[in-house]
Amino acid sequence: MNLFEFDRSFFPSKKENFFLAGSDEVGRGALAGPVVSSVVVFNKKFYFDENFLQELSDVYDSKKISSAKRKILKEKIEDNASFFSVSFVDEKIIDDINILNATKLSIKNNISYIVKNFKISPNLLLIDGNFSVGTGVPEISIVKGDMKSLVIACASILAKVYRDDFMKKKDLEYPNYHFKKHFGYATKLHLEMLKKFGPCLIHRKTFYPVSTFFSKQYKFRFNLEI
Repeated sequence: MNLFEFDRSFFPSKKENFFLAGSDEVGRGALAGPVVSSVVVFNKKFYFDENFLQELSDVYDSKKISSAKRKILKEKIEDNASFFSVSFVDEKIIDDINILNATKLSIKNNISYIVKNFKISPNLLLIDGNFSVGTGVPEISIVKGDMKSLVIACASILAKVYRDDFMKKKDLEYPNYHFKKHFGYATKLHLEMLKKFGPCLIHRKTFYPVSTFFSKQYKFRFNLEI
């Protein structure tokens, strides 16, 4: 079953005007920067439009597509989507409410934005993962959904492009950390720079090993006020 057929399986046979939404997020495992989610919404009729199918035939899990290809697909997705939204939840909120709750908040923000600005509530929301959000919209959680569902894969691409672009801008503010290379994830380079320079303002204080820099032992040893 391909991504289009998977999504079609959720459409009721007798209802023409049915809006299917998909959600995915990026940045949950990063040591720095925001978690970013996207919700993309397609109307049922698009799945039976040959032009639509052709436009998005190359959509797949964002992690398996090159950066240049993601940029091209981002434009196609935004042009063809009925509605879409992208929401950032920053590191301060992540530290306050934890990463899972921050992810849920980001998804809720997207649904709220779509309902408020487009006066439409999706008939169904497909969520990548194994958790529910409580958006007020009927939800189905799908493990590895970005590899199964077209609308989730589209949301994955938007979230990835927007977050990567954000971290590239942060690289200009904090050049010591090389955020444009690892986007805040715990690569060898990032850990080396973290060890050398300590955390910056966009690092997540509650994530190990960043958290060790905010321990009482560390602050006492270096007489720091963090």
